[in-house]
Amino acid sequence: MDRANSRGMIYLSIIVAMMLAILPLPAQLDAFRPDWLTLVILYWVLALPHRVNVGTAWVAGLILDILLGSTLGVRALGLAVITYVCAMNYQLIRNFSVWQQAVVIGVLTVSCKLLIFWAEHLVSDIILVPQYFWSIISTMLIWPWVFLILRRTRRHFGVS
Repeated sequence: MDRANSRGMIYLSIIVAMMLAILPLPAQLDAFRPDWLTLVILYWVLALPHRVNVGTAWVAGLILDILLGSTLGVRALGLAVITYVCAMNYQLIRNFSVWQQAVVIGVLTVSCKLLIFWAEHLVSDIILVPQYFWSIISTMLIWPWVFLILRRTRRHFGVS
C-alpha cells in the first residue's frame, strides 16, 4: 500500500475510535465505556511510531474535546503525554505479551484520566468520583482484541 493510503487507513481507524467514543450508551454502561481513542492511538504508536506521534495524539484529542463538548485541550494534553511516554518506550512495550501490554495500557490510561481530571479541576469545580475510573478496567480488558484487530488490519492492507 502506498504512503497516502497507509495514512488514510490510520486516520480511518482514529475516526472510528472517535465515533465509538461519542456513541450513545445506556447510563448504566456509560461509566464502563473503553477509551477507544487511547487504545487506537497507543496501538499505532507501538506499531508505527514513525507515523503516529504526539502531534497526531494532540490533534485527535482536540477533536475529541470538541465532539464531547468538554474543556478544549484537556484530552489533548492527556493523550499527548501518554503518547510521548509510550513512544519513548515502544521497543520495550512491544516485547511484552498482549496481557502485559494491557497492564501497561491500564497504567497509561490511569495517568491520562488523572491528567484530564487535574486539567478540568483547574478550569472548573469538579469532584473525583470512583465511577470515573471504571472505564480503565474495560480499556484493559478490550486491549487484546483491539490489538489483534488493528494488527490484522495493518497487515491485510499493508500499512507501513
